[in-house]
Amino acid sequence: MPRQNQLLHPGRPPAVARPAATVLLLRDTPDGLQVLMTRRSATASFLPGAFVFPGGNVDALDATSHALARRRATQSDLHVTQAIAAIRESFEELGVLLARRADGSLANASDIARLDRSAPFAPQCAALGLRLMADEVFVLAHWVTDRDIPKRFDVPFLVARMPDGQTPVADGTEQFEPVWISPADALARHQAGVFFMIFPTIRTLERLLCYTDVDAVLQACAVTEEPLFTSCPRTGLMAGREARYMEHESPFGELALVCPDGQIAHPLDWQSERVVALLKNVQRLTAPNPGAMTGPGTNSYLVGDPDTGFIAIDPGPADTDHLDKLWRAAGGDIRLIICTHSHPDHSPGARPLQAMCRTAPPILGLPSAPTARAASTFTPDRTLQNSELITLSAPSPEGDLTENPRHTLQIIHTPGHAANHVCLLLLEDGLLFSGDHILNGSTTVIDPPDGDMDDYLNSLDLLSTACVSHGVRFILPAHGYVIGGPGEEALAAIARLKQHRLQREAKVMQAMQAQPEGTLDDWLARVYDDVPTRMWPVARRSLMAHVARIGNLMH
Repeated sequence: MPRQNQLLHPGRPPAVARPAATVLLLRDTPDGLQVLMTRRSATASFLPGAFVFPGGNVDALDATSHALARRRATQSDLHVTQAIAAIRESFEELGVLLARRADGSLANASDIARLDRSAPFAPQCAALGLRLMADEVFVLAHWVTDRDIPKRFDVPFLVARMPDGQTPVADGTEQFEPVWISPADALARHQAGVFFMIFPTIRTLERLLCYTDVDAVLQACAVTEEPLFTSCPRTGLMAGREARYMEHESPFGELALVCPDGQIAHPLDWQSERVVALLKNVQRLTAPNPGAMTGPGTNSYLVGDPDTGFIAIDPGPADTDHLDKLWRAAGGDIRLIICTHSHPDHSPGARPLQAMCRTAPPILGLPSAPTARAASTFTPDRTLQNSELITLSAPSPEGDLTENPRHTLQIIHTPGHAANHVCLLLLEDGLLFSGDHILNGSTTVIDPPDGDMDDYLNSLDLLSTACVSHGVRFILPAHGYVIGGPGEEALAAIARLKQHRLQREAKVMQAMQAQPEGTLDDWLARVYDDVPTRMWPVARRSLMAHVARIGNLMH
């Protein structure tokens, strides 16, 4: 994890999330699936005026009412408590009762009429001999309120079928205007600005779009007792406005690095006008070369501080304006220039950047191999050694080098994308500068002969081991946002990347078996049928690498 003294924002422990529960009551209609929603009071202290699903806090009586509930054998005590809370809240807020009589029949309007919505719920049900339908309530999702919000909840989003013969009636205090609505219509109305919803509600409805009826939803949730997805989103600034992101979305890892306690302070807009501080000792400047192969552009990084000077990683193309901004961000004090590999969007800027510095910093890297394309030739001033340590230290008042601040980069030779590719570990802060070996938002192209699929996969394993050994939590790619988080997110990203490659390779083998006399172009359409055809020329290069690897494995 990054050192506390390198974080940009003071620590601010988030508020404790309160246990709560909410339930999506679903019904089938001739027009498709609908969900019951209601508008919160305009004067409510939390989410005033928002359209929500019924729900609220889990109270102490919910946990002591299990004897009143029907339950599945696989249902945990916690899930039963949450189901009871959701059933209670749906009754108190909307007069909907998920309960059965002793004979197994559904509670009806006469049963509901005998219950007081403002009185303790469980004792009344017990007195009428009603059993709560916890066994017919399933976990769809699990949300934890974002860290920036002072009133936070830890809440499962449950699902249940709306009982026949009941009509929702809002309590007129907390909830108003109950409405049956399709997920698509709710999302469209929200987009139009007439149906206000918050982020978890929106994303949950988006997940429901793929289901045609209630049975499909309940069957998906019944496979296990675990939620189909879990999220505690993070918030950044996009075009100056707050924007929230889930764990699987590209900006999430960067927000976890820069604003670990949920501070809403980090701009996510891609721009090449100024450096973006990620930590006190790590800055990023994105080159103005966006495109299909470069994404938002090539990320150049500065590691260091004014006391130690800076290391420039991947200065990018020979763009004078970009290099001038990089040089100015370092105060002209660039001690070393490191190129992760020799491709034309990474290394050509090294010599002109070196020339801008009063004391010419050495250019470090691996020389391009004979297999490199003509545009990717590169000769460093000094060849890096695998596992080599490169250190920046600040002089003491006496002129000696002190241990703090100190920034140490360890070199890892990672061929695969290019024969001369290296990654760099910032040891003190658990960061991996991955060059093009690991990208955010796309997969790396493996272009033989300089690229090699066997080498690429082996290098992924090497990086995974290094992340474990050095406690790496974040990956800083040459294209796209930071990847990772405080847990095992970085390792998981590497694992997913390897799995993707192996799954693609399985498709290659199937295509080759189906057309043993086929050509690369014949196999391309089968293997990359999930990729836009405009990207097939690029995909063809990786296909060549897969075919070569399969050939090696078979011999």
